[in-house]
This record gives sequence, structure tokens and C-alpha cells, in this order.
Amino acid sequence: MTMKKSSYNIGYILFLAVVAACGGFLFGYDTAVISGTIKQVTTLFGLNDIEQGWYVGCALVGSIAGVAVAGTMSDWIGRRLTMIFASIMFSVSAIGCALCGSYQWLVFYRIVGGIGIGIVSIVSPMYISEIAVTEYRGRLVSLYQLAITVGFLGAYLINYWLLSVSESMRFDSELMNWIFVDEVWRGMLGMETLPALLFFIILIIPESPRWLLLRGKVARSESIFGKIYSRKERAKKQVEELQAHIANETKSEFKYLFQPGILTAVVAGLCIAILGQFMGVNAVLYYGPTIFENAGLSGGDSLFYQVLIGVVNMGTTILALLIIDKIGRKKLVYYGVSGMIVSLLLIAFYFSFGESLGLSSILMLIFFLLYVFCTAVSISAVVWVLLSEMYPTKVRGIAMSIAGFALWVGTYLVSQLTPWLLGTITPAGTFLLFAVMCVPYMLIMWRYIPETAGKSLEEIEKYWLSRK
Repeated sequence: MTMKKSSYNIGYILFLAVVAACGGFLFGYDTAVISGTIKQVTTLFGLNDIEQGWYVGCALVGSIAGVAVAGTMSDWIGRRLTMIFASIMFSVSAIGCALCGSYQWLVFYRIVGGIGIGIVSIVSPMYISEIAVTEYRGRLVSLYQLAITVGFLGAYLINYWLLSVSESMRFDSELMNWIFVDEVWRGMLGMETLPALLFFIILIIPESPRWLLLRGKVARSESIFGKIYSRKERAKKQVEELQAHIANETKSEFKYLFQPGILTAVVAGLCIAILGQFMGVNAVLYYGPTIFENAGLSGGDSLFYQVLIGVVNMGTTILALLIIDKIGRKKLVYYGVSGMIVSLLLIAFYFSFGESLGLSSILMLIFFLLYVFCTAVSISAVVWVLLSEMYPTKVRGIAMSIAGFALWVGTYLVSQLTPWLLGTITPAGTFLLFAVMCVPYMLIMWRYIPETAGKSLEEIEKYWLSRK
């Protein structure tokens, strides 16, 4: 990533973005770690399909609660303090899951962690978009998505490593054996404690300068912009432009949501947020090892396949980060979702005819990796960028919470229904359904979502207000 050194303080901008993006790592780890624990927890507590879906989905109920309060909380106490609160939720959840004494308490602590996920899913990309410079906002916000994929990969690697440890060694401590050997799923969930504590680094970054202006704290805002921009006059001009823009906005934040153009933005964001969850990505991230085991692989091989999915997911996100501001958001979606449809049809074909044709499981892996590549380069990379930049500053917290709420409701439904879908309409039917759901997503992107690459947040707002 290269920036004009005469205009921007490169190191400072990246530092702020990377620290805020660390919330994405926790999001990714907490979301993906569940995949390696499903079989163990199901066996230990004798769960049926519905109970198994609840174990996976309970954290998403917390996420729904988290996004429901994230916007209002971040508008009230600021983006920074809200992220600190999320780090507390992650820490409590990780320690609680490792030491809980029953299935009910396990569910409780997973819900607590879900609250943290929901909060950072809104506030971290929002913060990054508000400190980013226009020309590189897409790439900077994409650091958050990259952090999510690093969290995914970290969870998959930890799961794979801890499973091998539990099968090959014993500790002197009974507690260690309980957590890392006899019930290794506790160790998998509990290892999140380390990154959760590290996320308290958020304490050292400043508040969003745009939020400070909304609260009338002009001097503090100008001071932070003075660090973002190399020249003081540029920072002062930015503050003056934002003040003038805020002064021209309607005073009622809630009523502002119902202005014709803004309402279109809110509804369009809600639609792409929820539809994106019904295109299969979370079924693969949550239930990948279970799907692979049902296809005949061993537990170790299934986790290894999931590690490969994590590697491709992270690598492709890096690619998307590099090209999102050059190619644009919409083109990435068009290309990527088209590839998703093809790969989902291939996966459905494998599950329908793979056994009768004697197809290798390697071919199944290739189809899944192709699907993950197409997903990571398109909807996964684009959705948080779009949601963080689509809305006016004054209602960004509320509007992102609405979209985030829809996203997590969709994620919960997919996580809850996937075991039932796999058992009722078969894996082939499930992935065929995911392919069909890609079509309305493409139509909404084509018809309602503008290309936001290269436009300032204020220019994007003017676009929505010009729509009738």
C-alpha cells in the first residue's frame, strides 16, 4: 500500500487501522473455533441436530444483541470505548468456556463472546472508515476483513494442533489434562484468551475524529486530523468541511433514516447483509470438518482440510485488499459471485455423483477451495467496506447496526438450519440452494448499490440524497 507522503502520515494511519482491525481477528477466531469442537461437544453432551445447531448458533444470538446495541453505544460513548467493552466480552467468554461446568454455562459464555463479535463487526470497520483517507479507504477497511481471515486460520491451526496434542501426550496437572487432553474442546475455545487480552491495545489509540466533531470537541478532532494529515492547514480544512457538512444535516438522526435516498441505502445494505449469509460461506466455516467427516474423512484429515480452507481464505483476502480500490467494489462482486455459483454447483455435483463415479476427496477439496477463493475475493472482502462507507456520519452507527442486525440474523439462521438441511435435503441439495441464493444478491448489487471506490464519505451521502 503506497500513499502520498506529502499529504498523509502513512505510518500513523496504518497503525490506527491495524489496531482497530485486531477486533476482526477475535471475530474470526471466535467464529471459526467452533468448527473443531462440534463433534466433541455433541458426543459429550449427547446433542441432537437441533441442540447441535443451538450450540453453534447461540453465539450468534449474542452477536445479534451486540449489533443491536453497537451503533447506539458507539454514538453515545464513542467508537474506542465501545471496542474496549467488546474486548472485555471476549476475555470473559474465553475463560468461561474453558472452565465451565455444564452445557448450559457453555452456551451462556458463547453468547457473551457473541456480544463481542457483534460489537466489533460494527464498530471496528466504522472506526477505520472514519480515520481513513478517501483514496485508500477500501484497502484500509479491508484490513479488518483480512484480520477476520487470520482469525479463521488461527482457529483452524489451533484446533488441528491441540487435537494432535491431545492424542499424543499427557500433562502432570489434572487441570491441564482436563482442558487440553480429556476435553480438548475446552482448550480450543479457551485459547482465545490470549488475543482477547492483547486487544486491550485499543486503549492507546485516539477516538474517531469524526465522532468527536459530532460531540462538539473541535480541538481534539483537529489534533487527531493533524496527525493523520502531514500539513496542519489540510487538517484544519478537513475539520471545517466536516463541520459545515454536519451543520447542514438534519438534527433528528432517527428521522434522517427515513429520507428517501437514505432509506434506500439502509434497505439495500440490509438486503446484501442478510442475503450474503445464505450463500453458504458460514456453513463451510462452521460445519466444514463435519461435512468432510460425513464425506468419509477422518477427524484429523477433516481439520487439515479446514486449515487449507483457512489458508486460501486469508491469501485471497490479501489479494482483495490490494485490488479493491483499483477494480472497485461492484466488479469484485460480479466476478466473485459468478465463481461462487459455479463452484457451489460443482460441490453439489460431487455430493450427488462423487461416490458412484469414484471421485477422489481431493476433487471435493478443490471445489471447496475454489468456492472459498471466490467468496473471499468478493462478498467477504466487500461487505464490511460497503457497510462502513454507505451511510452519513450522523446515522452511521444506527444504520450499520440495522445492517449488522440483519447480517447476524441471517448467520444465525444458517448456522441453526445447516445440520437440518444437510440431513433433510442432503449436502447436494443444500449447496444447490446456496447457489440459487447468489442470484438475488447479484441483482441488488447491480440495481441499487453505487460504486463507492474513490469517493469521499460525504460524496457517497450526496449520492443517496440525490435519489428519489
